[in-house]
Amino acid sequence: MAIDSADEENVEALKKWWQENGKQLLISVFVVLGGIGGWDLYQNSEQESRNAASDIYEEILALTLKTDNEPLSDSERENIISYGQQLREEYPTSSYASFGTLFAAAAEVENRNLSQAEILLNWILENSTGGLFSSTEDGLLLTTKLRLGRVLLAQGDAARALDFVNTVDPKEFETGFAELRGDIYVALDQLEEAQDAYSIAQQAGSNSDALRMKLQELAN
Repeated sequence: MAIDSADEENVEALKKWWQENGKQLLISVFVVLGGIGGWDLYQNSEQESRNAASDIYEEILALTLKTDNEPLSDSERENIISYGQQLREEYPTSSYASFGTLFAAAAEVENRNLSQAEILLNWILENSTGGLFSSTEDGLLLTTKLRLGRVLLAQGDAARALDFVNTVDPKEFETGFAELRGDIYVALDQLEEAQDAYSIAQQAGSNSDALRMKLQELAN
């Protein structure tokens, strides 16, 4: 078929446009397609990370949640501490890292390594937000703060423990924090304040024998 002059001009115009813009158009197409594929790749990678972190966390649970309530052995505590470190190093933005580190801190307390327990608990608080797939619960953060307050007190730093606890809104953890404040006041020899704090813990719903004994001792 013959091409008239108008068609020839259109063809030449298309050739010229392609020379000027075609390469950029292809790049844009590849970027868009690559973005779609990249998002799928990201989603798959994220799920793989979740699964891997979950597997490590399940190892921690298998060690800690014993049905016979036997105390952990030295090797079991070391394994928990090691798994917690692996979660922090390889999946630091996952909630599994925070929960695993909470167990690791408890193991350090049992090892009487209170300074390391303090470091681990602070790690949870400092890494509680952000990340690709983190969803830190209030319960975890309040538990962490309660345990950190106890660790500070156990290290003999009652004043720092009180300063820290007074910054916390205990919410549904009022019984635990009130009793801890009572323990801190006892350590500071502020017995009236301790009795008030223990009473608040009782009023908040605590019926523990240990708390009743603390109040009886103060009354005597």
